[in-house]
Amino acid sequence: MSERDQQAGKDGIVFLVDCDNTLLDNDRIQDDLRARLEQEFGAEGRTRYWDILETLRSELGYVDYLGALQRFRQQSGSDARLLRMSSFLLDYPFAERLYPGALDALARLATAGTVVLLSDGDVVFQPHKIERAGLWQALAERVLIYVHKEDMLADVEWRYPAAHYVLIDDKPRLLDAIKRQWGDYVTTVFPRQGHYALDPDNEGKYCTPDVTLERIGDLNHLDLATLRSAARAAPTDGSETS
Repeated sequence: MSERDQQAGKDGIVFLVDCDNTLLDNDRIQDDLRARLEQEFGAEGRTRYWDILETLRSELGYVDYLGALQRFRQQSGSDARLLRMSSFLLDYPFAERLYPGALDALARLATAGTVVLLSDGDVVFQPHKIERAGLWQALAERVLIYVHKEDMLADVEWRYPAAHYVLIDDKPRLLDAIKRQWGDYVTTVFPRQGHYALDPDNEGKYCTPDVTLERIGDLNHLDLATLRSAARAAPTDGSETS
């Protein structure tokens, strides 16, 4: 981080923006991967790979697409088609899966503060995906990737100190977890995109986000000056904030 970024953060706002299903349509990427797996290995092979992926997620705490391919290979033997699957993942056109208005929204946020991409993921595929999508360049390398970002807020504060944070994320669980740690030091913004955001099981389960948007592109029409004042205090118990 440059001295200019650090001073801007101390004096103003740092926007922490999630990647998957916030800026990038990760559900569609996964649908394309499922279709390719079924094309190569049939419905049974597609299901087996996804079962391995979910097992690894529970073991590691993040989605490991390449690691799942390795384990799939161990179970499948020397199937040459697996070599093409890694190319499918690495060469995928991630930039084409950015949500409409996503890059414009980042540019607009940059007029009001320092913008940082804050993502969960592995140390190989996730940064590759972010770079291929054009986000690494768009954010001038201000990219943080953790296993569990809600556990790394002290590191975030050290790297990008701020008078106030604005967190933009599609996952109600993470918005809730970070609100409970930072309270009115953070404004939580919830774009209702992707399967996590639209999961009916989340209704009433987590504290209400400070700001709700239907899509990330709505940031291009939002009065950014209102975001800081929109921050509510953290809930004192398990109930929703209102």
